[in-house]
This record gives sequence, C-alpha cells and structure tokens, in this order.
Amino acid sequence: MIVPSAIDRIVTRARARIAAMCVVVATLGALLYLVGTAHGTVDSLGRPLGTDFSNVWTAGWMADHGQAPLAWDWPTHHEVQKQVHKDPSIPFYGWHYPPPFLILATLLAQLPYVAALFVWQGATLAMALRLVRRILPLERDALLIALGAPVVLVCLGHGQNAFLTATLLGGGMMLLDRRPWIAGMLLGALVYKPQFAVLIPVLLLARGNIRAFVSAGLTVAALCLLTLAIWGWPVWQAFIDSLPLTRHIIIEAGATGWEKIQSPFATIRQWGGSIPFAYAVQAVVTAIAIVTAALIARRGSMELRGAAALSAALLCTPYVLDYDHVLLGVAIAFLVADMGKRATLRWEPSWLAYAWIAPLYGRTVSEWTHIPVNLIAAMAVLALTARRAMLFDQMRLPLHRRAGWRVPNGSSLPVPPRR
Repeated sequence: MIVPSAIDRIVTRARARIAAMCVVVATLGALLYLVGTAHGTVDSLGRPLGTDFSNVWTAGWMADHGQAPLAWDWPTHHEVQKQVHKDPSIPFYGWHYPPPFLILATLLAQLPYVAALFVWQGATLAMALRLVRRILPLERDALLIALGAPVVLVCLGHGQNAFLTATLLGGGMMLLDRRPWIAGMLLGALVYKPQFAVLIPVLLLARGNIRAFVSAGLTVAALCLLTLAIWGWPVWQAFIDSLPLTRHIIIEAGATGWEKIQSPFATIRQWGGSIPFAYAVQAVVTAIAIVTAALIARRGSMELRGAAALSAALLCTPYVLDYDHVLLGVAIAFLVADMGKRATLRWEPSWLAYAWIAPLYGRTVSEWTHIPVNLIAAMAVLALTARRAMLFDQMRLPLHRRAGWRVPNGSSLPVPPRR
C-alpha cells in the first residue's frame, strides 16, 4: 500500500540515488583536500586532522605514558595536544568521556596519529554500513544512500565516534529477540557514551528481555572493572571531578556553539531561555521520548523498535551534535525496512528525505535563523515511527475506525478512507 501526497512525488528512487552520488563525490573531494593540504597532523585551517579525534588519540597517548588521570585535566591535556601536533596555537578539544572509552583510545594511540585516524574512521564506518546492509539486505541502493548521507561527511570531518555508537545501539536493537546475550553486550558497551544509553534499561524492561538486561549490566560492570584494574580509581575520580566544569562550560554555557548542539535544552538556550527552563523542557521531551520508545519496544516490530530507540536517543540528552545524527541515519534504514514489509504512508518519504539531508545545512540554518533543523528531524522520525506502531502493531481496529481507515478482508494492513 502506497499513499503518496503531492510533495511525496518529489522524492523518487532516481533522485535519491543522484543526491547520494553527489554527496559521495563532495565527501571524497573534501577529505582529499583536507589531507592533501595538511602539514603533518594539522590541516590548512590550523586544526588537527579529524579535529575531535585529537582528544581521543592524545588521551590514549597520555594513558599509555602513565598520565591517564590527567586526560581529564584540561590545561594539561591541551599542552600535550600542542606537543602531539607540534603547534603551540592548536585549538583545544576536551576529553569528556567516561574511563571505559580510554581503553579504545589507548589502543588507537599505539598507531601514529594519522594512521590511527584512518583506521578509526574506516573501521567504524564499515561497521555502520554493514549494519545498514543487514537491516536492508534486499535494497540495492541502501549502501549508496547510506554512504552518501551528509552526516557521513560531518562525522568523518570531526573524527567522531557516531558510527560506533549507531552500530552498537542499532545492532543491539536488531539482535534483541534473536541473540539477547549478544544484544546486551552491544548495548552495554554504550557505557562510553552514557547520554545515548539512558533509555536502554527502560526499553529492555518494556520488552521483557531479562537476558539482554542482565547481559548489558554485566558488560557495563566488566568494562568499568577493567578500567579499575588497569588504571585504578584515580581515573574515575578525575572523570567525576571534571563533570561540573563540563556541565557548566560545554552544556550550560554552550561553548561548543548552540547551532551545533541541537537538543531541546540547547534550543531553549539559543532562544534566550534560562538554564532552569531549558532543563525543564529537556526533561519533558526526554520523558516523552522514552515513554514513546518504550511503548513501541513493547509491541512494535523489530524495525520500529530500532527506529524508535535510535531517534529517541537523540532527544534524551541536552548534549547532542550534528555528527551524532548518524544514529538517525540508521533509524531511517529501520523505517525503510518496515515500509518495504508493510506499507508506505503519506508524508513518510518527504520527512525521511528531510531527516537524511538535514545535517548538510542544519548547523548553518540554526546559526542564521535559530531554527533547530536537526532536532526537528529527530522528532519527526520518532513521530513517524510512533504512527506506524499505532497503525500496524497497536490498537489496530479502534484507531482505524476513529480515523476512518478500514481493513479489507484477508488483509492485516489498514487502508485510508477514499477522498
């Protein structure tokens, strides 16, 4: 069943393919330019190649040289970054992660900086693309459109970890029913990015998957204990001591830039709202997102559960940046998979196209107009997922009767009223 609206006819497979090809070419060109014009580990703009990767590699180097707790000391970390890049004017990129991520950072620091950056981004991008292929095994354009998503360019340019985050959360949700112990391990590994893991316990309990819940908890405990075994309590004390400064400077004062942090909290702050009011709005949105994702987790299909978890995760934290919308790309893949199995409803192609392209211009539009383009995209994808769950997986006939939909004999799919 396909119910296109007038605007949905603009979004076609051929146009999506062309758009993806154009972005792939632009991505390759931009990356080749950055690498080709770099001087050592510093690009032509005076920033480290991979920008944010600078704090990851530097923290790993510090841990490997007996300075692990000092990775959370901003002045010391900045001084080491200057030495790493041989540039006293290099911008500072702070290390704010929990200690479990230091394990991976230390492994990456065994390689030279540029080689580690290529391995990090190449391996995690390959994992994310592999997940998209598993979600859409029969969709011939899946990899092209996934690789051509503008958020891929944004994430690669920042040397960020969103490919890994999306793979862990998306893979965990996909394996939840079939391989609960493995799913729990993937979800538990998100302890390194706790702002995106806050809804996971609720989703697992809503689904009633105790094995995955136990597996996730054991994974979190194992990773935390491993950091204690390697570096002792000082790394955790340093992390805990750094949290107030991170909250005040990075989140509440928006040092990163409100146009980059497109969360409900950041939007209110960008509009001039107070910190308490911004936290209140964030709390309301977080509660709505978690409840919505939990209801879908309880009764929805695997595809809808995945889309809900990934899109809701972006709404549950005051600190989410445009490169984190790799998660939304995987959510789109889950939704497309469900659309292929059951139906394409009105406005879905248009909103998914909007969410796919939003990271390309979201930061600029937000800076100029204060319109949170990426936040709207995350909310739209969660709303589309909830609509599908209500129509196909919950309260089926009563909802259809109220809305004027009908279910033909021998069919499980609702059909809209004739106009």
